[in-house]
Amino acid sequence: MRVMLRAHIDTQAANEATRAGVLPQAMKKLMDKVKPEAAYFGPSEGVRSCWIVFDMQDSWEMPALLEGLFTELNAEIEISPVMNAEDLARGLSQMQGG
Repeated sequence: MRVMLRAHIDTQAANEATRAGVLPQAMKKLMDKVKPEAAYFGPSEGVRSCWIVFDMQDSWEMPALLEGLFTELNAEIEISPVMNAEDLARGLSQMQGG
């Protein structure tokens, strides 16, 4: 299932991780694990943030994928199912006549 991960990274943890060289490694490790369809990075709600769209096969994958964001970066995380335009069109076509 296509999902979007949104992470807000704690400023103090991100500053320490940046100084220690951990932030680039943590992001690369996450990107290597999830092989994202798209990934965006920037400030949101006053903190470093990322939005990553990827395919998650099953919910049991979450601990291994997310633990580094929690433990290394003290991130606040949300994962939501999302659709692209083709998925939406397919879903809407199933509603016709129903």
